[in-house]
Amino acid sequence: MREQVGNKTVIAASTGNHAQSIAYAGSVFGVKVKIIMPSGVSNLKTEAITDLGAEVVIHGSYYDEAREYAEKLAAGEGYVYVHASNEPLLHEGVATMHLETFEEEPNIDVVINPIGGGSGASGACIVYKTLSPRVRVIGVQAEGAPAFYRSWKEGAIKRTDGVTTAAEGLATATAYELPLSVLRAYIDDIILVSDEEMQRAVKTIFHATGQVAELSGAASTAAAFKIKEQLTGRKVALLVTGGNIQDDQLAFILMNSQIF
Repeated sequence: MREQVGNKTVIAASTGNHAQSIAYAGSVFGVKVKIIMPSGVSNLKTEAITDLGAEVVIHGSYYDEAREYAEKLAAGEGYVYVHASNEPLLHEGVATMHLETFEEEPNIDVVINPIGGGSGASGACIVYKTLSPRVRVIGVQAEGAPAFYRSWKEGAIKRTDGVTTAAEGLATATAYELPLSVLRAYIDDIILVSDEEMQRAVKTIFHATGQVAELSGAASTAAAFKIKEQLTGRKVALLVTGGNIQDDQLAFILMNSQIF
């Protein structure tokens, strides 16, 4: 990384996981990192990023506004920009979580992965459709941010006029060329879930396993309950892609939501 960027600053936009991975890489290789995040992201996420030595800049109300600002800064300041969805090496890295899952459980029948920028679901398609094409790969989007779902259905990149979901990791207003090309070719289905269904999944996961999940991290579980009749008797992998939820939000969900 140091050889590739020299003394330049690396910049990226993210609502969480991509930001932490870039910040971590910067800390390992001694590279300055600037992360653009939209307002409303969990303080747990921003603190994790700054603890790794990166600078966090808050801009916009959802991911795509932060991304557009990061791209503007990269062009104006000469920063090295790492796209959260259209970077091929990113897909290879994210796909390793699915490879590890397959190595541990080669008899999986269905894998369900949330779709924000699309790299996780793309990675699932790459791994499973290569190693075991019989495995069904299902993506999940928030009802309030269905750009990838619409793009997948219509065969062209579609945008939405903003987003209306509290699941920040899924709050994207457009699809992206690279992951969409993979999903169009290989994914078996995409399910839309509501914020209420994700809240119920957060509580269900907590009660069943003791694991804490944020809304986007619980999206796969919400989808599994939504299509449970299709999953009966099958071995299913549910990707819990994040647990960065504020204490007060978790407490509210545990007090007010129903389990599935």
